[in-house]
Amino acid sequence: MKFTTEFCEREYNARAMIPEHPAIFARWAEHSAATRRTRACLLDLPYGETAAERLDLFPARHDAARLLVFIHGGYWRSLDKSDFSWIGPAYAAHGVSVALINYGLAPRVPMEQIVRQTLRALAWLYRNGDRLGFDPERITLAGHSAGGHLTAMAMAALWPVLGADLPATLVKGGVAVSGLYDLTPLTHAPFVNQDLKLDAGRARRLSPVRLPAATSAPLHTAVGGLESSEFRRQNGLIAQAWPANFRGDVPAPGMNHLTVCDALADPQHSLFRATLELARGH
Repeated sequence: MKFTTEFCEREYNARAMIPEHPAIFARWAEHSAATRRTRACLLDLPYGETAAERLDLFPARHDAARLLVFIHGGYWRSLDKSDFSWIGPAYAAHGVSVALINYGLAPRVPMEQIVRQTLRALAWLYRNGDRLGFDPERITLAGHSAGGHLTAMAMAALWPVLGADLPATLVKGGVAVSGLYDLTPLTHAPFVNQDLKLDAGRARRLSPVRLPAATSAPLHTAVGGLESSEFRRQNGLIAQAWPANFRGDVPAPGMNHLTVCDALADPQHSLFRATLELARGH
């Protein structure tokens, strides 16, 4: 497929397609602040040495709870775990603890380092699960947009190579929402590549569709029905690349690139139910 700059700028600039995006971000921030005030949580736990390597934990009131790790989006260059605290309580109420991780942002941090930080956070959670009250053998991931990409990269990770104490099956499953799995088109989108600085070679190496899944862990996908044709195409790419992992796509009609994330914490939505079922191991 031949990509032009005009096409990629239009198809991948999700915020430009959502005029109300400032109001959505403000709603997320307000809801998150209220959640942190009223819910039990552990904030800014360090999993590494840099200021960005921090995570928040919303524990479930169950011994050896399952753990869902949420990885935020923002094109690897914006947003913060604190914008998504509202995701935690819905799962904690069903016996699933929720960790929200931060990572360094582009352009200060290259994407390779962002991937490494994500893996470092997951390794830290595995090693500290017993102390933090969740079962380290039951870790599931959910990621939105750039977080969907990082979810897939974590499912392709060779964990025993990263640490002799880490099991190959550290990640028990993943939910990738509006993710990006072939990064080649982004090299033709200056609005984002001015910060990512991807060339063709790096884009290929950082594309999950060009990597094998490390295990047969189940993967669900979702994309908003109002999203661009490229985000919908990207959603199908990972299913085609990882047929042994793919368990199904969760429909999200009437949702755009941002509101589809709301469905992750909506107990009435099939995306929440699919994520909860995966996290609980049913």
